Amino acid sequence: MGLQASSMSAPPEADRSANSPGGLEYGVSFQLPLHQPVMLREVLEWLRPGSGKIIADCTLGTGGHAVAILKEIGPSGLLVGLDRDSEVIEVAKGFLSQVSNPFRLFHADYADLGQILQELGIEGVDGLLLDLGVSSYQLGIPERGFSFQLEGPLDMRMDRTSGLTAAEMLRRLKEEELARIFWEYGEERWSRRIARAIKAHLRKATLDTTTQLASLIERVVPGRRGRIHPATRVFQALRIAVNRELQGLEVFLSTAYKFLKPGARMVVISFHSLEDRIVKRAFMEGFKKGLYMLLTRKPIRPSQEEVSKNPRSRSAKLRTVERL
Repeated sequence: MGLQASSMSAPPEADRSANSPGGLEYGVSFQLPLHQPVMLREVLEWLRPGSGKIIADCTLGTGGHAVAILKEIGPSGLLVGLDRDSEVIEVAKGFLSQVSNPFRLFHADYADLGQILQELGIEGVDGLLLDLGVSSYQLGIPERGFSFQLEGPLDMRMDRTSGLTAAEMLRRLKEEELARIFWEYGEERWSRRIARAIKAHLRKATLDTTTQLASLIERVVPGRRGRIHPATRVFQALRIAVNRELQGLEVFLSTAYKFLKPGARMVVISFHSLEDRIVKRAFMEGFKKGLYMLLTRKPIRPSQEEVSKNPRSRSAKLRTVERL
């Protein structure tokens, strides 16, 4: 992925790419309501983005957390925002531009943070945030293929400029590989049955849309697990596999301490047990090596008030460490 930046602290001619990726060609409107960030109060409490600090939001999304952070760091601070999804960056830029404090945004994976900081001449940041969830904005666009509730192509790529789509993955992988993905990444108990049905279907017809896949899974999985749609775990597993989310997270967390100043904090919000186990293990290993002080030995959960207002927050877990 080529690194592309946009900024409000420099004139367009100073930007490496004055034409930011994404934007109005995707139907983006900055009159959209600001994305409701999960556990915002807790993020600000633990991240401590005070005046003059440099904060890296490595999963920028549409800017829900970033806008609040930008207000806290003031005109002498700097927000560095990264996201793999070029389309949400332009949305975030619209919101962030309403706050007259400096920021730099990059179309990049958080694995590229070291390179970005080097290019900016920054030796270390005062805070680092990872929010590993899929945004409501992404879920709400049928063309992205993240939601089984909306008719759209089976894409699921965070970065639509590269990589296999979910539909391509279903066609290319063997039945055994699909079953493994559904089991390991989705903890789907009917993984083998679903994988077998998908490959059988593909021998006779195409499987290109979200609702086609969801309907197939509904026919294969016996019964319904309460309020959880039978396709939920498979869609989660496919999204993780398409975007190589867990592999990238493990690699990043193993080196993230290099980007933090002494006393700087890293806050990570995860949304399912696989992510949380990786975060917990990485933070514990860093603690044992004398790199971190553990600030949250057990994950912090959203309040009941927040869950009632924002149901998608119910599975969130927040963990944080401080660089020694």
